[in-house]
This record gives sequence, structure tokens and C-alpha cells, in this order.
Amino acid sequence: MSLAIIKEYIFNRPPWLIYLSTAAAGLVVAWVVLTLIKYLAHRRRNRKGGSVLGIVSSNTTLVLYFFFPVLFLTLVSYYYRFYFPKDFWFFPIFKILLIAVSTWLIVRIVGIFEKVLLLNLDLNQPNNYNARRLYTKVQFIRRLVNIFVVVIGVSILLLSFDRVRQYGVGILTSAGIASVILGFAAQKTLANLLAGIQIAFTQPIKIDDAVLVENEWGHIEEINLTYVVVKLWDLRRLVLPITYFIETPFQNWTRNQASIIGNVLLYLDYHTPVDKLRGKLFELVNSNTLWDGEVCNLQVIDTQAQFIVVRCIMSARNAGDTFNLRCQVREKLIEYIRTEYPESLPGFRVTGVVNDEIVKN
Repeated sequence: MSLAIIKEYIFNRPPWLIYLSTAAAGLVVAWVVLTLIKYLAHRRRNRKGGSVLGIVSSNTTLVLYFFFPVLFLTLVSYYYRFYFPKDFWFFPIFKILLIAVSTWLIVRIVGIFEKVLLLNLDLNQPNNYNARRLYTKVQFIRRLVNIFVVVIGVSILLLSFDRVRQYGVGILTSAGIASVILGFAAQKTLANLLAGIQIAFTQPIKIDDAVLVENEWGHIEEINLTYVVVKLWDLRRLVLPITYFIETPFQNWTRNQASIIGNVLLYLDYHTPVDKLRGKLFELVNSNTLWDGEVCNLQVIDTQAQFIVVRCIMSARNAGDTFNLRCQVREKLIEYIRTEYPESLPGFRVTGVVNDEIVKN
């Protein structure tokens, strides 16, 4: 049986039966492909590459069940229009659906690449500077690529219609892209987008950086294309435009490394035995698991009329550990001073000469 006879037999069937069979065939192909990926992922779950197949399976399950049926329907409707010209309107509909589903599939594939690149990153380790740096770059690049994919998808969609084809051509040409950029250059949205690109590569901030902004302390939780979300210490979220981190000074406590030095200020009496207090500080810090073993010292940094100012400095692996270490050391030192040297606590001292002779009225 020749190919022409097969085509003649197939396309002599009712249109609804042809399209229904084609959609069913697409679903079967999608099921076979996904089943094969899941089978290989299960077989290699304890080997290198098994987790990658698992990511592919979990991120393409839904979209493939749409992609293959739409692809087959588009191909069949393309040939079907030669046999039944009056039903030509089926092909443009399926072509639009194919462009939309293909754009969706490419976005999913970009997401797969992102998850594969970040697969072995551990943001919970104490010294996670390199991991946070790579995570910030990959996350921003993924969002930027998705924007270009959607723009190209919309352009191809516009090219499919004669009446709006010039708009699709304009978007894809360099002149069209340049006019779009110039048209929005004065807008804050594009300014935020350009600032986001600058932050992604120069990285004044990264995901999970400890920052002090607007007199609030917290961690960078999200870096989006136009805004940044800071998770504050009391679980509130501070949302700032991304240009804020380009135009406004702020404190980044983990810019180059996670470790940070914390300080405890004590206001004590002049009778305070500084050497013994310094020895107690070393004892407390050495026995505390939060200390990273780098910095520990006690100094008298100022004197006032009624008291002296003692500063204790100590370092820890990250900002959270530093804060907890400071609180624990402060509590233990106050307890030690109150118990062993109560005269060192701040207070007012009154001295004078008492006359031997008491005058009675």
C-alpha cells in the first residue's frame, strides 16, 4: 500500500475522528516519553544524573501532555487543508496553540537548567558566600531569559497574521528593539530592570545577605527584576525597588564573607577590675560553640564622670550567630559582675568630710 493510498484513506475519514485520533496519539506519545524519563530516573536515582532526570520529569509532565497533541494536530491540519480547503481555519488555530505551548515548554526548559545548576548548592552551610553568589546570578539570568523567550514567542505569534505582521517584524528587528528601549528608557520600570542587571553581575547584594536598610536589619530573601524583598528579623518583609541598592547607601554585613564581629558595651564603675573581666570574657567565649575562634578582646573605650565604657568584641560564623553570641556573653558578664564585683555596677558616689562637732539647735 503506497503512501498516497494511506493518505487518501486517512483523510477520507470524518474530520472530528481524524483530530480526535491525532490528539489521542499525541497523549500516548507524551505518556511514553514521560514514562521512559521516570523509568530512567528511578533506575539511576543513586547514580550521577538520576536527580537531573527527576528534575526533567517533574518540570515537563504537564507541558508535554499539551505539546505533543498540539504538535500532531498542527501537522495533520496542515496537510488536511489541502484535501478540505473549506476547513482551512483549523490550521491557524492549532498553529497559535503550538506557538503558545512551545513558549511554555522553553520556559520550563530554562527552569530545568536553573535547577540543575543549583542542584548541589547548599545555602545553609556556615560559609555559603560562593553558593549565594552563584544562586543570585542564575536566578536573575533565568528570569531575564524568560522575558526574551516570551517576547520572541509573542513576535512569532504576530508574524502569523498578515494584519499585524509588521508589529512582529518590528519587535524582532534591531530598530524595533532599539525603539522599544528608547521609548521606555525614561520609565522607572526599565531603570529598575537595568539596575537589576547591574546587581546580578556586580552583586552589591546576594540572596541571604545580612543587610541594614532603612534602620531595619534583615536578610535578602528575593531579588526580582524590579524589586528586592528583605526578610526582617521579626519576620516582616521590607519591599524595596531594586534601584534603592544602587542609589542609596546601605550596610551589607556579609558582602565578601559570612563571618562578622559583634560588640557588647558595658557601662561600669571605676572600681571595675578590668583584667579579671577580660579573663572572664575569654573563658565565656572559649566555651561557647558560636564563637569561630578568630576575634575576642575587651577594652575600655571611653570614660565619663560617673562610669567607664567597656567594649567586648567577638566574632562568629554569620550574623545570626554573632547576635546570639553577643546576647549570651552580655547576660553572663552581667551575672558575673553582679555576683563577684557588685561594686563595679554603675551608680552615684557621694563623698565628703563629716565635722567632729555636731551643732544642735
